[in-house]
Amino acid sequence: MENISVDLILFLMGAGFIAAFIDSVVGGGGLISLPALLLSGLPPTIALGTNKMASVMGSFTSTISFMRSGKINIEIIKYLFPLSFIGSAFGVIAVQQIPSQFLKPLVVVMLVVVTIYTFTKKEWGDVSTYDGMSKRTAYLSGIVAFTIGFYDGFFGPGAGSFFIFAFLMIGFDFVMAAGNSKALNFASNIAAVVTFIYFDSINYYYAIPMGFSMILGALAGSRLAIKKGAAYVRPLFLFMSVVLISKQLWDVLR
Repeated sequence: MENISVDLILFLMGAGFIAAFIDSVVGGGGLISLPALLLSGLPPTIALGTNKMASVMGSFTSTISFMRSGKINIEIIKYLFPLSFIGSAFGVIAVQQIPSQFLKPLVVVMLVVVTIYTFTKKEWGDVSTYDGMSKRTAYLSGIVAFTIGFYDGFFGPGAGSFFIFAFLMIGFDFVMAAGNSKALNFASNIAAVVTFIYFDSINYYYAIPMGFSMILGALAGSRLAIKKGAAYVRPLFLFMSVVLISKQLWDVLR
């Protein structure tokens, strides 16, 4: 067993709790958890795998929390879940062959569009207008689930925001969109974790305690979102979108 500092484990658990609290609602928790793991001295590939392993524990918890509160549309998710999983698996395979860095400028543009559109639509997502799917919407939703799943496995930043935006587009309110997106995010995370396990790219001594703190953070975040509703989720979504844009733009310019 590795010689592990208690202080380091407590630091990672604290970072994991905060990351999962945010991620359970609008995504973007990796902006907190991944740098924390890199600060611990892990190589980037091991840090990525460890982060995904811990994040799966958090995303599973928030998915269950939203589901138990009736904030996930099971009829849709049961079809889109495997598409997100398969898309992510293909994404993880593709990133082994093709550098993902060329996506950063495109991601910045897409996040800016999503943020501006959401900001200008003042009452968008306050009340659900979803009344079922047409065949055309179902096909498009399947394509979107696969594509964002692929993106999450291939690159990742902003995947939660894109999932939420997609569900808002078909009429869900912010809380239902957050619940549905977390279920699909969980699917894409599983595929990535399986791959990282295969390549032995996970530090379990860090991933497991961080994962347990993420379970607590995800419970707290998802319950607060369910209790407070769109009035809480919408500003947090916009805030994290701006943070993601700033981070990706900084990486591109640097």
